[in-house]
Amino acid sequence: MKRKFSLVGLIMMSTVALLTANAVSAKESFTIKNGELQRPTGYREWIQVGTPLTPNDMNDGKANFPEFHNVYIDPESWDHWKKTGKFREGTVFVKEMISVGSKSAASGNGYFMGEFIGLEVAIKSKAAFPNEPGNWAYFSFSSPDHKTIKETAQAFPVADCNSCHEKSAKDDFVFTQYYPVLRAAKNDPIKAIGGK
Repeated sequence: MKRKFSLVGLIMMSTVALLTANAVSAKESFTIKNGELQRPTGYREWIQVGTPLTPNDMNDGKANFPEFHNVYIDPESWDHWKKTGKFREGTVFVKEMISVGSKSAASGNGYFMGEFIGLEVAIKSKAAFPNEPGNWAYFSFSSPDHKTIKETAQAFPVADCNSCHEKSAKDDFVFTQYYPVLRAAKNDPIKAIGGK
C-alpha cells in the first residue's frame, strides 16, 4: 500500500511540475489597464532580432519610417519561437525608434544612430484582442513631436497597421524577412544562439 501511495504521489508531483513549467512559459510581458497598454520596461535586455532602416534620402525624402528600428522580442516568446517556429499567445515585440544621426564616421560614410525618438509595441493575444486579425494589436508610445514617450497607449485601428502586416509580413503578421535572428532561429535552438 505504501508503494502504491508513493507512486500516486510521484505522478501527482510530476503533473504539478508540468503544469508549473507550462505556466512559466505562458508568462506575459505586458499589462493592459482600462483598455490601455502600460509601457513595457526592461526590453533592452530582451532578444534584439534586427534593426531595419528606410532612410529619407533613399525614398525621395519621404520615407514612412525614416529612423532606425531596434526590434526586440520578449524572452518567453523567443524560447517558444526557437522550439516551434511559431509566435506564442502573449508574444510582445518592442520597436525602439532612433533617429539617423551622423552620416560619416572614422570607418567611412554610412548611416549612424542618433537619438531615441519613439517606441512602438506589437502584441499577439487572443485573450486581449479576440477581434483583431491574427490577434495582433499595435501601440505607439511616441508623442507627436517624438520628444517624449508616454506611459500608456491605446491600440491603433486595424487599418493603420494590421492590414499592411497581414499583406506583407512573412510569418504570422511579423516581418521576419527583415529579422535575420528570427530567420536563423526558426525551429532551430542551436542556430538561435549562434551555433555551438
